[in-house]
Amino acid sequence: MQKAIKERGGLGKLRSLHARKDPEVGIEAEFSESLDVGANRWVYELAFKSEGKGAQRVLITRERVVKNGKEILMRPRPEDQEDVARLTQTYMEQINNNADFREIAEFLSGTTYLHLVPQLLKFGDEISGRIIDQDPFGQGLLQRIARTPKKTQSARLKRIGEALKVAVPQFSELQFVKDEITGTPHLEARFRHWREHGAWQREEQFSDGTLRLIGLLWALQDGDGLLLLEEPELSLNDAIVEYIPLMIDRVLRSRKKGVRQVIVSTHSDNLIGAVSDPSSVLLLEPGENGTSVRLPDQEERLAMESGLNPAEILLPKTRPEGIEQMGMF
Repeated sequence: MQKAIKERGGLGKLRSLHARKDPEVGIEAEFSESLDVGANRWVYELAFKSEGKGAQRVLITRERVVKNGKEILMRPRPEDQEDVARLTQTYMEQINNNADFREIAEFLSGTTYLHLVPQLLKFGDEISGRIIDQDPFGQGLLQRIARTPKKTQSARLKRIGEALKVAVPQFSELQFVKDEITGTPHLEARFRHWREHGAWQREEQFSDGTLRLIGLLWALQDGDGLLLLEEPELSLNDAIVEYIPLMIDRVLRSRKKGVRQVIVSTHSDNLIGAVSDPSSVLLLEPGENGTSVRLPDQEERLAMESGLNPAEILLPKTRPEGIEQMGMF
């Protein structure tokens, strides 16, 4: 499934229903193993809502799996109605119940979401008192680096360091160390100043843009599953943002583990405008029943083939209706 998804974005459709007036929240996703006619095609639907106003428990109102047009799971089932607590868990997350569609479960379990918040990485102990290893906002980055085998860790940091030499003024070298007393992991970077050997700084002294770039480059090299990057352009110079698509492409091509799919959400015209393949851009359109995701239509593709970039064609269509009225407040 991974290979096909990378080659052609096997995520056929993703639909969010969160904007409906109905308190139910629903997600529908389509997956395809390949573009071949005989390839397996899956649909997974999940909907849920709270028990009532002020309720602490969220219950599943619909869980459905379809394989090649045949429905193989539909919930709630009679046993769910008899024991409502069963509706606090999906079959997707239960090994005893997901045997018929475990391919999807394994694929989704390998998904990584990253939206690094520099302050959480710099001041994680002060903010929360503990570090969350799998936290997508960056607190667990140093722990993940520490867990990586030394040879792999050094190779990845070396590649990141080469990129930083181009993007960060006066940057010279990047290394991973552990505090001699506490054993706490740290990143250290050396910057060229007027001193002959330069000065070393730890991650709490890095700029927000430097930390976000390190997190992005590490995530691209770490793991095999779907990688979701939310607004990777934040805190970065526009000149760097323009090269994010090329950087992602080159890192993925250099991987020895095979192909990997990366989905990026962004409002940046610099980033979208630099995408070389317009067919790889998806447009999120809000509507009365939620947000839908679609590929460019024929008219939009023709405009891009005529020389306009994806940002010029698609970004204007994401403008909120009546946005000009904000100037009245």
